[in-house]
Amino acid sequence: MSAAAAKKAKGPRILFITPEISYVSKKLSKDAERLRAKAGGLADVSALLVHGLSTANKDIHLAIPHYRNLFQQGEETTHPGKRTRISVGNRIHLAEDCKFYRRGGVYQACKEDLLISALAFQRDLINHIIPRVEPDIIHCNDWMTGLIPAEAKKLGIPTLFTIHNIHTQEATLAQLENTGIPGGDFWDELYFADYPGSYDEAYWNNPIDLLATGIKCADHVNVVSPTFLEEVAMGHHENIPDHLSHLLYHKREAGAASGIVNAPDRSFNPQIDKYLPKGLDYGPRRFHNAKPFLKKDLQNRLLLKEDTNAPILFWPSRLDPIQKGCQLLADILFQLIEDYNHLGLQIVMIADGPYQQHFQGIVAHHGISDRVAVHPFSESLSHLGYGGSDFVLMPSSFEPCGLPQMIGARYGALPIAHATGGLKDTVKHLNIHENSGNGFLFEHFTSEGFRWAIDQALEFYQLPANHKDPQIKRIMEQSKEEFSDKRVVEDYEALYAQLVK
Repeated sequence: MSAAAAKKAKGPRILFITPEISYVSKKLSKDAERLRAKAGGLADVSALLVHGLSTANKDIHLAIPHYRNLFQQGEETTHPGKRTRISVGNRIHLAEDCKFYRRGGVYQACKEDLLISALAFQRDLINHIIPRVEPDIIHCNDWMTGLIPAEAKKLGIPTLFTIHNIHTQEATLAQLENTGIPGGDFWDELYFADYPGSYDEAYWNNPIDLLATGIKCADHVNVVSPTFLEEVAMGHHENIPDHLSHLLYHKREAGAASGIVNAPDRSFNPQIDKYLPKGLDYGPRRFHNAKPFLKKDLQNRLLLKEDTNAPILFWPSRLDPIQKGCQLLADILFQLIEDYNHLGLQIVMIADGPYQQHFQGIVAHHGISDRVAVHPFSESLSHLGYGGSDFVLMPSSFEPCGLPQMIGARYGALPIAHATGGLKDTVKHLNIHENSGNGFLFEHFTSEGFRWAIDQALEFYQLPANHKDPQIKRIMEQSKEEFSDKRVVEDYEALYAQLVK
């Protein structure tokens, strides 16, 4: 096969740009195992897509900052005091800047430093990586890549801009130029706070919204759930700026915006989960044997009272009161423990965030450390949390997509969630009489609404095994099919094909 025929068979060359990724496909690099930089769901979805597209033999290229310290982790024992070279192959492109090198985590920096890092990433993309790759399509993710669609528009390269979270930052043309970004090449495409009369007039004091620029300039925008797209476009969330809602509304009306629900990575599979003990046979048929064993392990590790009959509520998301609704749990935490003392109810939080100390204070004040565990995030403990718990708590005030509710359903830990965004798209209220639903939804974002859903879940928990277990088995089986990484890859492939028609 000729080179031209091979390229045609693979389809368009895709440059996938992301600030984080949980793993890299071995098809792209022999050092793929080392290229891990994860902060949240964006990393998991990036890994899923890049792996899926490379497995499908697509011409996929990955661009990511060179987090040198993160990529060197684990090398100290074999090469103490020495940096070893990473073999990235010809389809992984590391953006170089000292801002990335010593970072201990993807977003472990102040707001100003994160902005400088985002600009440095985009500078390398614009000046070096895009010219080197010569892509047919550029796929950008979140505000940290928001300038790229403007540059791509000038180059005639179609772009897909994916919004995983609605956060944004602002920068001036002066900051762009000082970072080394040739903002003058595409300044007239950018989204300014005020209408720019000229380049010079806008240079110093007219801030550019990076997320809004990505939305405005991209050929197609996708949000990670249809319901969240609808909510933002119609202005349902008061904490989301009006101009972002207006931009998405007009994109949607023009047929240039859509919603694609994410899916958990294939590693979140209780039958092959490397963080769970081997030989458990933890699947839909035998979960009732495996879960008590994992529950006991979880309780022992977190110093909770050992009781395999106790229901466990698991909090897997960051403890962020702005989005994740942890204040709703704080309001009812002690009363829950009191009211369900007869069941031995336990609550497990394996998460970082500003509310962590608040929960630790509640636990210490009431002396309930044998019933409530508050532990920093740990990948291995988080997997055990899904395996050993009975329910996953997701009371977010807004949620672009969310993955824990889907992961929990795969592990037989049913979600208890607020009916918003991606949670509404992926969680249906359980109805055992109709053999339908996969969790427990509450409509009103209040502690009373959340408590109602938890009461519903614990009522289900107390049903006889011959009523309860068939429902959990059904949910585990359906979740594996419905929340499929294959479906996500196919949905994005369809968007790519639309962009290069």
